[in-house]
Amino acid sequence: MEHLATGMRINRPGDDSLGFAVSEKLRSQIRGLGQAERNTQDGMSFLQVTEGSLDQVNSILQRLRELSVQSSNGIYSNEDRKLVQLEVSQLVEEVERIGTSAEFNKIKPLDGRFSRSSKNPMTLQVGANGSEKIELYINTMTSSSLKLKQAGNKLTLSTPNKASDSLQVLDDAITKVNRLRSDLGAYYNRLDLTLKSLSNNYVNIVSAESQVRDADMATEMVEYSKNQILTKSGVAMLAQANLRPESVVKLLTDRY
Repeated sequence: MEHLATGMRINRPGDDSLGFAVSEKLRSQIRGLGQAERNTQDGMSFLQVTEGSLDQVNSILQRLRELSVQSSNGIYSNEDRKLVQLEVSQLVEEVERIGTSAEFNKIKPLDGRFSRSSKNPMTLQVGANGSEKIELYINTMTSSSLKLKQAGNKLTLSTPNKASDSLQVLDDAITKVNRLRSDLGAYYNRLDLTLKSLSNNYVNIVSAESQVRDADMATEMVEYSKNQILTKSGVAMLAQANLRPESVVKLLTDRY
């Protein structure tokens, strides 16, 4: 009756000590896999936020390159160049702001803390066991690391020659940003595959645990019905056995 009420074949260790131990291990794996799925999803969100910040940086770098090409033309006056330089300075500062303040859950991914040189990658626990980890390396993306600001001096387009020289600096910066974006894309795809694998493992282990612990309801119903019939038959037999002899005689007389 308890098996029918709970739906489980094993309700306590005494029901099946070996089966209980196996079931508990599987339950531990199930909970670990569930958390690993959430960890992986958080990691994917982290990468999406970081990629969004890099997209902003890339847009700024493209605008800076556009201004450099424009300023390389000799037709502009010094006053014109001052106006352009004002925008350049603001854009360089915005790159610095993004690199140092972009964050996910109060973690700043672009300030260099997860760069290869720091030897301190972002570590994601993507499995139920301790060894199942993925390490993410994210290089520094500040204006200094991109050479937009060197020795305290910002990128300058004050002359056609300086504007022309800045093109190589900006091309290198754009290449660096796009390389990191490619790395993040590869990390994201790997986590996506990991998540699918975790989901598949979760379903399989839940099924395995169910087979070990859960009751076979059809078998239990048959057993329950059989016991009910036996119980009712026993009660009926006892009732018949308690009939007084004269009642039996009367019953036979009335019938025949």
